[in-house]
Amino acid sequence: MSHNRESDRFETRAIHAGQEANPENGAIMTPVYFTSTYKQDAPAKPRGGYEYSRTSNPTRTALQQNLASLEGGRWGLCFSSGLAATNALLDRLVPGDHVVAGNDLYGGTYRIFKRVFERYGIRFTFVDTTEPAQVERALEPATKYVYVETPSNPLLRLSDIAAISAITKRAKTLLVVDNTFATPYLQQPLALGADLVLHSLTKYLGGHSDVVGGALIGNDDKVREELAFFQNAVGGTPGPMDCFLVLRGTKTLGVRMDRHGSNALAIARFLEKQPLVEKVIYPGLESHAQHALAKRQMKNFGGMVSFELRGGVPAGDALASSTRLFTLAESLGGVESLIETPPSMTHASIPPETRRAAGLADGLVRLSVGIEHVDDLIADLAQALDRARAAAGQLAAR
Repeated sequence: MSHNRESDRFETRAIHAGQEANPENGAIMTPVYFTSTYKQDAPAKPRGGYEYSRTSNPTRTALQQNLASLEGGRWGLCFSSGLAATNALLDRLVPGDHVVAGNDLYGGTYRIFKRVFERYGIRFTFVDTTEPAQVERALEPATKYVYVETPSNPLLRLSDIAAISAITKRAKTLLVVDNTFATPYLQQPLALGADLVLHSLTKYLGGHSDVVGGALIGNDDKVREELAFFQNAVGGTPGPMDCFLVLRGTKTLGVRMDRHGSNALAIARFLEKQPLVEKVIYPGLESHAQHALAKRQMKNFGGMVSFELRGGVPAGDALASSTRLFTLAESLGGVESLIETPPSMTHASIPPETRRAAGLADGLVRLSVGIEHVDDLIADLAQALDRARAAAGQLAAR
């Protein structure tokens, strides 16, 4: 009996979808096919459909099928990074085409939009996608994508996927949702009307900070054919070991996201009570502007917490440099907790005036809350806040 039934629940599909036991020897784990080329039965007649591993590889096929199942899509395509997936998405466009995107994006996404593809005549308009009316007003006849992060990076703003989908379907424009922060365990954009889902597999889907990858998932076979052409022609494909590592990560996605979410909510509530903390941004808090939408659209509220400190940049830098369990590092979504200051790290490629206009304060701190014991994480933040308070006091006394 196949283990890949779509009627199976998420946690079951995470472990089994795309991953039958090896028919040759019964191996449970998906083999890592370290090969660049494949024997053909006759010229132009590849055995099993495999010719060359840039085009396709059995380990990558298993991962693509697994991700498609988790997102409820017909197909998935994997890439060497999240930005390689974004690149393939943009490769479908031609000069004069237009993209409407959120004004609170991962810095690398903003960079590839503005500094790479804008040079080739692709136009981008950035709006607050938490307000669907702004999306609708920005649409043009040449608009090919509406590109949304929800929750966004790093301000954790939520966009109403169903409401924006109704707008894009009337306009015959594709809605792309970057689902990296939520993961398919917490949020199902395709079921809410999105046309394409994008992931940085580096983050929660890999889950162990040991692999870089990206993916696109969807239902339209014509779009898949076009994206698969660029996946092969441009060559930004993941190696088989990368695919194996992500497959290992997806098996535990559900249990990890449950712990990430419960830890993050407890930490957000702790931070709300701290005198040095001016503002806490977390969708699970009643103070979050889209809290009601988060409860409707997400299973839980995820593992990312952002906050602003009184004392601005000096206090934020002192805090980020004083933690013991929260490692000062870029990226997110691993089992270990990370801390960073977006203006000087992940979002440094965005001009300061653009960051500030979007609401990204200079003293913003972002946490990727891991799955350690929550009491240890809170104790670590408490001692770091004490140090940050002292640093802010010393600066004020000068």
